Amino acid sequence: MSQQPALLEVNNLAVDFDLQGSPVPALKDVSFSINPGETVALVGESGSGKSVTSQAIMGILPRNATISAGEILYDSPEIGHRLDIAKLDPESAQMRQIRGGSISIIFQEPMTSLSPVHTIGDQISEALFLHRDASREEGLKLTETMLEHVGFADPARALNMYPFELSGGLRQRAMIAMAMICHPSLMIADEPTTALDVTIQARILKLIRELQAELGMALLLITHDLGVVANMAEQVVVMYHGRVMEAGPLQDLFGNPQHEYLKALMHAVPRFDLKPGERLVPVREIHSETGALIKRRSSDELASSSEPHLRVENISKTFHLHAGSWSGTGARELLAVDNVSFQIERGECFGVVGESGCGKTTLSKIIMRAITPDQGEIVYHDGNQAIDVRALSGDDLLAFRCRMQFIFQDPYSALNPRMTIFDILREPLVVHGRGDMDYQREMAIELLRLVGMDPRFLNRYPHSFSGGQRQRIGIARALALQPDLIICDEPVSALDVSIQAQVLNLLKDLQQELGLTYIFISHNLAVIYYIANRIAVMCQGRIVEIAPRTKLFENPVHPYTQALLSAVPHPELSQPLSFEAITEGAASEPALWQFPFTIDGTQKTEFMELGEGHFVRVAVGSKPSDIAA
Repeated sequence: MSQQPALLEVNNLAVDFDLQGSPVPALKDVSFSINPGETVALVGESGSGKSVTSQAIMGILPRNATISAGEILYDSPEIGHRLDIAKLDPESAQMRQIRGGSISIIFQEPMTSLSPVHTIGDQISEALFLHRDASREEGLKLTETMLEHVGFADPARALNMYPFELSGGLRQRAMIAMAMICHPSLMIADEPTTALDVTIQARILKLIRELQAELGMALLLITHDLGVVANMAEQVVVMYHGRVMEAGPLQDLFGNPQHEYLKALMHAVPRFDLKPGERLVPVREIHSETGALIKRRSSDELASSSEPHLRVENISKTFHLHAGSWSGTGARELLAVDNVSFQIERGECFGVVGESGCGKTTLSKIIMRAITPDQGEIVYHDGNQAIDVRALSGDDLLAFRCRMQFIFQDPYSALNPRMTIFDILREPLVVHGRGDMDYQREMAIELLRLVGMDPRFLNRYPHSFSGGQRQRIGIARALALQPDLIICDEPVSALDVSIQAQVLNLLKDLQQELGLTYIFISHNLAVIYYIANRIAVMCQGRIVEIAPRTKLFENPVHPYTQALLSAVPHPELSQPLSFEAITEGAASEPALWQFPFTIDGTQKTEFMELGEGHFVRVAVGSKPSDIAA
């Protein structure tokens, strides 16, 4: 343990929220410390008090929140003495100088944290001008240097760009640049990589570590991802319901966890070493019941046809983007989906994995007939006959929609806030003319029981539910028309690990119980490994590798698949993330892949079969020996 005093010391902190005149405790007796240059991870589910703790340290608690007990002692060389942040007026000049100047924060969602009407350069330099004496010219020069430091390829151009012009990864880098511009002694990172792809996440974590080492900065990392904790933290503080359950060095907590809550969190995380048939163990189990109205599909019915349930052949889609002027000058084309082909057997879960922007969601919308492709064929087999999905129109298309449904990524925006849960579940039945009001109410009750929720919730509105409960309502709505095939578009990416385990187990149970076929889209490889039977890997609109789950993870052949797997942070100390091996985007550039995988527009590609259903995209005429080389 370091002999020098702690940089930040939180002692017996308690925070209460005033709700209609009654105090509701959010934090109770929270204590931990951060030494200079140290990384401390604050771990727990949503609602455990992690973000409230960071808000108390930054002096940005909501107006209805008060620090009712405890102290937050901050000892910084910039100030020259120790002071209690908890006793400072949040609006005082001294607190404003600390906030952003000595202690800075990276928020979870960069798109909502950045102003949409100000350039990146103005927003980052604003923090500098507030806390440092610098001219505008000096400030913009320092801002440009910081943007280069955090990995912007063209920092001078980035100064004049707006947030909507940047990808998620670049927006998060801009947030890091804003937090770092004043060289703080402590940086708080509140879920800095939750919404990012695995490769972008690895680069952001690498960047934070490099900046931390270079500037000697301490880091308070708030996360529910135990894989990130295992690769970043030195000390770990585990929170639950506003209290610290367990705290100590990383090696002690991961090697020998003592508290039952931490053990439960670790069992809820999807891992690559799960045995066949092994289930995730959520912190709280949910129990589903299948009612009489919900159709069960027998094994005979599932096996009634040898035809694939869905066949997709040579699907391509190009978007025409207009930039520069209202006249359309400067228009360019974006090839979102490029000659994609695959087939899905009845009753299987087909995983589609890849980074944001690779075409996963566009492909799913094409299959659903929400987007019209430029070319290709989509054939759906209902067990008796083949249906040409692209040829459907009018009543035939409306009837077909009963067979294929969609579970959306964001449970918060997927449900209408003005409709009760009953109206949300009933709506598909009304649109398709299924039954009278009594039937619809009975079906809504059965649907809620099917996803492990109390039918008494039918008259509530979406705002009164947690993210995991909303996602279960979204699943119930997708099942209202008793479909055969469900497209799950990142259905657990916005959820905590324990809630994620609940939803994944529920989806597996429903698939078994109702004989469903899934297309499961995700950028989380551990989630895909847990739920999918076969997996397709997508990059820049193309499927580059298809294989059964075990084949793909035991023997990834394509360089992009290998890069995805190497960037996954494992929640185990024995498998550290190799930050040195993480390249700056080369893995996502088809023109930079080695022969025979290179895609640069000069030669055609095809799928080569490696045996047992394992296919990889290579240059036409390539031999197996080229891959081995």
